[in-house]
Amino acid sequence: MTVSETDIEACKAALRAADVPLEDAPGPVQRKSRDFYWYSPILKRQLEEVKGDFIVSPRTEAEVRTVLATCHAHGVPVTVRGGGTGNYGQSMPLRGGCVLSTADLNGFEIHDGRLVAEPGAILAELETACRAEGQELRLFPSTTATATIGGFIAGGSSGVGAIRWGGLRNPANILKLRLLTMEAEPRVIELEGPEVHKAAHAYGVNGVITRLEVPIDPASDWIGVLVGLPDLSEALRFALAAGGQGDILCRMISVFEPGIAERYFLRHRAFLTAGEGLVGLYVSQQTLPALEAFVAAEGGAIRYRDGQSEQRVPPLYELGWNHTTLRAMKVDPDTTYLQMMFGDYPVAETQRLKARFGDELRLHFELTRIMGKVRAVAMPLVKYTDEARLEELVSLLEAEGFTVFNPHRVTLEEGGMKAPDLDQLAFKRETDPRGLLNPGKMIAWEDPDWKPVAGRTYLFGETAKEGAE
Repeated sequence: MTVSETDIEACKAALRAADVPLEDAPGPVQRKSRDFYWYSPILKRQLEEVKGDFIVSPRTEAEVRTVLATCHAHGVPVTVRGGGTGNYGQSMPLRGGCVLSTADLNGFEIHDGRLVAEPGAILAELETACRAEGQELRLFPSTTATATIGGFIAGGSSGVGAIRWGGLRNPANILKLRLLTMEAEPRVIELEGPEVHKAAHAYGVNGVITRLEVPIDPASDWIGVLVGLPDLSEALRFALAAGGQGDILCRMISVFEPGIAERYFLRHRAFLTAGEGLVGLYVSQQTLPALEAFVAAEGGAIRYRDGQSEQRVPPLYELGWNHTTLRAMKVDPDTTYLQMMFGDYPVAETQRLKARFGDELRLHFELTRIMGKVRAVAMPLVKYTDEARLEELVSLLEAEGFTVFNPHRVTLEEGGMKAPDLDQLAFKRETDPRGLLNPGKMIAWEDPDWKPVAGRTYLFGETAKEGAE
């Protein structure tokens, strides 16, 4: 559907008449139309001009309902935005229209073993509140200081805690979702159990989440520890073994090849030894002695632990996950990244990868638990030269047998699914029959028979050769 200026103006007038908070000044609209898409040089070029026409900030579910009904009546697209910390343009309005900010939908309740929250609640504030009650979140991203829980569930997939609980695809990690449909008379739909994945990690294309419920667990006292080992292979071996130790309770295990930490972890540099592979762990206070013994037995050395210095340093989670990429980009602006899944022999695969690509790929891993097994997910830093080489690199890695979740794509399918998610597609037909929710992000909506083609991207609702206007 093409949205005309008349539609937009009539929609804004109706929303103002309904007393829904609305902002259409160019500066705020542009700022809230963006996320961290600039991590990708490809998306930075493609999405630089993307912006909505106006921002709404509903304060209640009733106001969300008003926004959806009004935008539906005027044919105006709606893109939901949380903290704007996504990396793939998940919350960017590719076809303009209304950006629905969840900032004022931030209430929450803490119960024994579960958290009920509105989507705009900030994860760091939720963690603080849970810990005050002797509990803690299972999962949160490295951007937890500003990320919202709704944005994390709708646009994220994993984070700190994945070594214990797996990612958000683990059916135990999301209990319930309540959402509103995009129809003339928006309906409430509540999903629980396996059905939550109809709307989880769907970029908000098939419903606006207004409330969610996740499990929380008894809180532990976590200590951030950095362990040095002779090289990358030894660091990865150590990390995989530590993740499988029943007497060591970890909340996060990250691995960095030599050179990453001393070049990019500026406030930790004084504690590190150049040339070592580095493993960062959050370990419980109670099992720290077991970790210390394991480090000594494996020939490593603890280089840093929380509390050993009066100097203020970033928390360990702000060294890992995609904060590694952010810290590298601040020092070397020609850096970008990829996301990859390694197989059953990650050490050998790492050695093969480094032998072929050298410093073009600087390896960084986050360990996660998949089907009960500790697995290595790579988020390698990439020395960027041009778009053609970045696309070629993805193809070469896939030819080598690696699964690449391409962070240089704006659509759900191209970012890693490789095929339409038929459950999410069917649910969109039910909840958004006119295709007005976050249009352009779900290829299958417009082309259910889509198949990926190397070197092509799907943007603004049409398949176009990379680089085409």
